[in-house]
Amino acid sequence: MAPTYPFSETDGLALDPTYERLRREEPVTRVTYPYGGEGWLVTSYEETKFVLGDPRFSRARTVNQDVPRMQPLIAPGGSILTHDGEDHARMRRLVSKAFTVRRIEQLRPRAQQITDDLLDRMDNPGDLVEGFTMPFPITVICELLGVPFEDRADFRMWSNQVLATVGGYTPEEAMEGMLKLHAYFTGLIAKRRQQPADDLMSALVAARDNDDRLSEDELVRFGITLLVAGHETTANMIANSVVTLFEHPDAMKRLREDPDTLPNAIEELLRFIPLGSGAGFTRIATEDVQVGNALVKEGDAVLVVVSSANRDESVYPKSDELDLSRDVGQHLQFGHGIHFCLGSQLARMELQVALGTLLRRMPGLRLAEPVEFRKGSLVRGPVKLVVAW
Repeated sequence: MAPTYPFSETDGLALDPTYERLRREEPVTRVTYPYGGEGWLVTSYEETKFVLGDPRFSRARTVNQDVPRMQPLIAPGGSILTHDGEDHARMRRLVSKAFTVRRIEQLRPRAQQITDDLLDRMDNPGDLVEGFTMPFPITVICELLGVPFEDRADFRMWSNQVLATVGGYTPEEAMEGMLKLHAYFTGLIAKRRQQPADDLMSALVAARDNDDRLSEDELVRFGITLLVAGHETTANMIANSVVTLFEHPDAMKRLREDPDTLPNAIEELLRFIPLGSGAGFTRIATEDVQVGNALVKEGDAVLVVVSSANRDESVYPKSDELDLSRDVGQHLQFGHGIHFCLGSQLARMELQVALGTLLRRMPGLRLAEPVEFRKGSLVRGPVKLVVAW
């Protein structure tokens, strides 16, 4: 019987020491997942990069299948996350222009304005999660997509349900969240058909209606994916970065003294911080493939642990140390291959604005209460982060 995964409950931003042993002894190993049974777990950098970049590992083969996985939800069809090859490329082309470096830089002044407005309104002491790290990326992605910000309480709750893992919401509650998000975007799309606006959802509706480049279900699920991914990951990454800098005061001091080093420091934070609570999305081998020490058979499920791969000692010496001057190279926080994160440049810009402004405006920033982390979610992050300055 393959060992049960995850090996232990996530504890803040700590990584289970089992990953280090597996990277050294058995980087591709069989485990039993919380849902769907046994599959392969990949923990090393090179093997993770190989699986993410090789087209023989299919996301489409997971659609509507009870495959080994972390989440109770079975992957639905129609999403950019569950398409392979040309279908994935077709969907990616529809939104890629909205996420170019040039377009993201045009958003920077607005991101700075949102940041300043939110920090102006924060109490001292105050909860940085509710006051800043969550509403900041929500506001940015809502404006980019054309989603009403005032609906944030609803879609935050539905997002949390969709991102649930074992110990979080039940399978029924996770499905309820997905259905409510589906109904929400169905209604929003109907409004955009009647009243087009200068936003990404209106552009996607036009691609569906005028050019027939999307099915109706793809259109709805595209909106869901962009909204959920566009705020949950970045919001928690900002909060986790603040917690990490509190734990490394010399690094925080260095960034205050030399803010020009922030872009490289963010790459090291992205490498160092385990944003995911465990293995990521399932892929199915479409033929027999040798992956490191293991022969993965056709039909086998493979999941990679990006947080472990980013701590691979063979790529990053002293990998468990935060070194803001490190030449990080290609960390895997944003993935690799055709599913490389569309919003990576947006996330980088938001992290630069958020952390740079906090360090500049709040020189006395400090933790005011112990940090409590969320449980039972694919994404790690504080429930509350009470700070003073």
